[in-house]
Amino acid sequence: MRRWSASARRNGTHLNLAGDLFVAGVSVVASAINAGAGGGSFLSFPALLATGVPPVPANATNNVAMWLGSFASAGSFRSEIDVPRPALVRILIASIIGSTIGALLLLRTSNATFGGLIPFLLLVATIVFIAGPALTRITQKAKTPLTLDSPLGLVVQTCIAIYGGFFGAAMGILMLALLGVLGVHDLRRANAFKLVLSTLINGVAVVPFLLARVIAWEPAAFMSAGAIAGGFLGASMVKRMPPHVIRGFVTIVACTMTAYFFWADYVRK
Repeated sequence: MRRWSASARRNGTHLNLAGDLFVAGVSVVASAINAGAGGGSFLSFPALLATGVPPVPANATNNVAMWLGSFASAGSFRSEIDVPRPALVRILIASIIGSTIGALLLLRTSNATFGGLIPFLLLVATIVFIAGPALTRITQKAKTPLTLDSPLGLVVQTCIAIYGGFFGAAMGILMLALLGVLGVHDLRRANAFKLVLSTLINGVAVVPFLLARVIAWEPAAFMSAGAIAGGFLGASMVKRMPPHVIRGFVTIVACTMTAYFFWADYVRK
């Protein structure tokens, strides 16, 4: 576990004040976006990489900050969740198991390997995000015998949580699609449920990251402050903003970041 702390120090995760303020400002916007359309990590994760944080610590640090932001905004939506307690407990357990597996997989991945995966992870997340509205409409109309705590639904939620613990961008879109298949057809209620599950998944992943000492604490502190502010502001602001405006902005950012990382890794070299 100590190797992560030593690696982080060698690779310069102690940023200057300008870098700290930069990631804090980006986190305000990213966390506000997460409270609505989702996709804030398309902004916050590359921001950490741009300031010199290595890939694995950057992903873990981003997870911590975005978790605090989603925790701040989740309280505004919790009253809209209306799920039978047995079903809720089962899907929460599936999320905990998956998130733990995903976080442990990340910690077993080297910075070089994870760095090579970033363009492809961003590409998958971008495709999922762009296809999100159509995917949600299809699943909301689906007539299936599956219930919220059906075995197949729990298996799929576990897989989504594994992805969330490992990387997580556009995880919320996948959960909205799954919730539609499982019978949660009210989009506002589904979004509230998604936000609570995302908060749990990111929060569980924090524990292995803490134990492995992989978090870059200086930028994490600034990012967390920004994410909490964005979470509180976003929960109220996104309810008044046209969803297509937020989605359009995130789509442009996601496509730009994906293209940049493919260019940096496979063209510039």
